[in-house]
Amino acid sequence: MCGLFGALSFTNQGIDKRLAQAMSEKVARRGPDDKGEWFDGPVMLGHRRLSIIDLSAAGHQPMHDVQQRFSIVFNGTIYNYPELREELLTKGYQFHSHSDTEVILNAYACWGEHCSEKLTGMFAFAIWDKQRQSLFLARDRLGIKPLYFAKTLTAFYFASNPQALLATGQCDTSIDSVALHHQLSLHAVIPAPRTLFKGIRKCKPACHMQIGADGVLSQSRYWTLSAQRQQTQWSSQDWNEAIHQALLKAVKKRIQIADVPVGVLLSGGLDSSLLVALLDEAGVGKIKTFSIGFEDQPEEKGNEFEFSDPVAKRYNTDHHKFLIPNAEVLTRLPEAVRAMAEPMVGQDAVAFYLLSEQVSKSVKVVQSGQGADEVFAGYFWYDRMQAASGSSVQRFASNYVDRDHDEFCETVDAAYRGEDHTSAFIEKQLETEHADTFMDAVLRFDTTTLIVDDPVKRVDNMTMAWGLEARVPFLDHELVELAAACPPELKLKHGGKGILKEISRGRIPDAVIDRPKGYFPMPALKYVRGEFYDFMADTLNSQASLERGIFNRQYVDKLLKEPEKHFTRLNGSKLWHCALLEYWLQQQI
Repeated sequence: MCGLFGALSFTNQGIDKRLAQAMSEKVARRGPDDKGEWFDGPVMLGHRRLSIIDLSAAGHQPMHDVQQRFSIVFNGTIYNYPELREELLTKGYQFHSHSDTEVILNAYACWGEHCSEKLTGMFAFAIWDKQRQSLFLARDRLGIKPLYFAKTLTAFYFASNPQALLATGQCDTSIDSVALHHQLSLHAVIPAPRTLFKGIRKCKPACHMQIGADGVLSQSRYWTLSAQRQQTQWSSQDWNEAIHQALLKAVKKRIQIADVPVGVLLSGGLDSSLLVALLDEAGVGKIKTFSIGFEDQPEEKGNEFEFSDPVAKRYNTDHHKFLIPNAEVLTRLPEAVRAMAEPMVGQDAVAFYLLSEQVSKSVKVVQSGQGADEVFAGYFWYDRMQAASGSSVQRFASNYVDRDHDEFCETVDAAYRGEDHTSAFIEKQLETEHADTFMDAVLRFDTTTLIVDDPVKRVDNMTMAWGLEARVPFLDHELVELAAACPPELKLKHGGKGILKEISRGRIPDAVIDRPKGYFPMPALKYVRGEFYDFMADTLNSQASLERGIFNRQYVDKLLKEPEKHFTRLNGSKLWHCALLEYWLQQQI
């Protein structure tokens, strides 16, 4: 797990070392253990390393193959790299390290662009082919690892975050109106390849990119998720057992492939509690677990220790609890926003940021429960979508979209109004040949697209801000493929995540299984009042906001006048959505 960056000139000129240094500084927090930059003719590759596998100097990046033809920078972890290494050795390839990075390098030398299909794990990487003078880039199937890029008339730039691209001074930072529509309507999800900035794009999950010194860019997909029935004769018990074994395998992979200790972010919910139980089943002793809590508000408790403590006690984990005062939440909010690759409205981003700071003092790697709700139908809106009538778009949008198109047009300045881009995008995703039913299509859409730029990106950003690697077993692609083929009614049972609840019974306390779906409690940022309200009002009324002119001032004034009356279908504050977007922009440009 690291930070990568690089550039390819189209003008036969080398890349300025000062530009490389500027980009390196913007990904530095992702890799505190080592750094490297390599220049060769028109190309520059750069890396910041977080040492997880092969902690020796042999794991340094950029890394080159024996013949010095291929050079790589890589971010992520390949869980099947030992098996691939053995296969490549039998084919005559040589290794000078025990790193998964060198396995990717030789896999590309052996199989070319098909190497990605061989990899199990999370990854973003770029490989320079000196002989062909071309750059090959790839992103993992579920988009767990980020990969941003910018293409100008004179060069191609790429990095683990947009901030490194902005540091080049070469990117068009004008607002992409389609992306803005998604940001304000699709729960702050801007699907790849777009970002808020017209000049910055991101590689789609499960895709390759190839670009040469001539500037010609090509892209292709190497994996597609099917949500169609194959094991039609399976009973519900057959599905439970198959998913139990696939999840156990995924958890084992993510504990075995590391040369450092691995912990668990234990929230007190079903997903992370089940991870602890499965790690115990896998024979892992004295598991390190970490929980965070906040001050209560009159309306809501600020922690879930009553649920996480019994799990930690049951499995005798090495448990660490952190209680954060509200004053620190608000003080540290600007830091968390600066750590966001893109604006994220989920208020638990701040919780993950503060938790990761503490966890990183004890371990470098943690397992986390992200993905379980999307893959196994854990959110309350799935039942509502199932019961709704109308077209696929109507059934989905009426239970998910933050702003219908008319309200979006009321929210923004006239310069950004136009077509209903979000509805058009949703329709395209749901009318797919790769799903048997409407709910199959919904869960597939969530797993392959919405989760990528919401909880998965949030956890990656907030953990990597502290040089902490988060591994997500519920997004193991083999498990995801199995779950996508499972009848949705089995996943929707028991109020959602039916299969996981049945697997968990007897492994974790019933109180954790039977509790209502919980969310990271952050009362200080949930109730729009006091210092939190003042922060948002100051942001939206600032001179920078007025000059930027994204929002319709009458709409902003309406939100500020009645801040606790305007919430989205997913119970998000519309005032916070606007303020977060503006504040993030103020931190970036």
